[in-house]
Amino acid sequence: MGGDQAPRAEVEGAMQAAREWGIRVLLVGREEVVRRELANHPHAGLPLEIVHASEVISMDEKAAKSFRQKRDSSIRVGARLVRDGRAQGLVSAGNTGAVMATVKIVLGALPGVDRPALAGVFPTSKGTAAIMVDVGANVDCKPQNLEQFAIMGEIYSRAIFGIARPRVGLLSIGEEETKGNELTREAYPLLQRLALDFAGNVEGRHVFDGTLDVIVCDGFIGNVALKISEGLVETIKHSLRQALSSTTAAKVGYVLSRRAYADFRKRFDYSEYGGAPLLGIKGVCIVCHGRSSAKAIKNAVRVAAEVHGREINQLIEADLARRASRRQASASADPS
Repeated sequence: MGGDQAPRAEVEGAMQAAREWGIRVLLVGREEVVRRELANHPHAGLPLEIVHASEVISMDEKAAKSFRQKRDSSIRVGARLVRDGRAQGLVSAGNTGAVMATVKIVLGALPGVDRPALAGVFPTSKGTAAIMVDVGANVDCKPQNLEQFAIMGEIYSRAIFGIARPRVGLLSIGEEETKGNELTREAYPLLQRLALDFAGNVEGRHVFDGTLDVIVCDGFIGNVALKISEGLVETIKHSLRQALSSTTAAKVGYVLSRRAYADFRKRFDYSEYGGAPLLGIKGVCIVCHGRSSAKAIKNAVRVAAEVHGREINQLIEADLARRASRRQASASADPS
């Protein structure tokens, strides 16, 4: 109910996911509004169900206040469906702060996770995908948070993208170990001691070159990087569109140019990835852009099903438990 095109994009995206992949979707919101939108589309036989929620959290509402005051909001009802086992994942294009605050409270964090984090997907020049953790869930972080982000991002990259040994980098202002602010300098040795393929400090120019699979940073830096990247892609798309419309090239060259433009759009289209999973919670939550299209919602539903089906949470919980056990054993064996 909270996206810029709600509930049209959500309903259309849910229908597409149900039709293409047979995923059962619960449409949570004001029943009369959702039912009216659903009536505009052929949906007979699709595994769709409406779950009524009487309240809507707008984009400009404060997360904590909306959670306390709107107990029957679509976001909160959706989170309860996941908590109670009626649904395996929550997909929302609504108020991001409200979504994250609600799922953290209603679902809770996994054992060993201090702060859940958003994992954003960045396309690269090699045609691969790089995961950036965190892209907005935690503005202020401690070094231990970045350590957990690295672990969760590495597991997500292996399970979802099939990377056997993801290469992990710490986003900073220089590649030298001594570069960066206090947070990155203190986080560096923590990531270095993890049994991961740690590339050390990496710069912003490495985000898109395909040399990394996981990029770790705090949510403030990650969100700025995400928004700048999205704005740059939109600017390039607009410039290419203008160049193509005014070209005087031969017809064959024009057709080839249009194909190249279409390939560029597909490769850098955020809707192909759907949304960002909130890693580290007891359940699955995919946070989407407020301006998400039906295609983006469809792919967000797909991602939610994949995260659940590939047992990302169980993998994260088991990995953190193993590391904690090893640290305790090491501390007990140390005579000092």
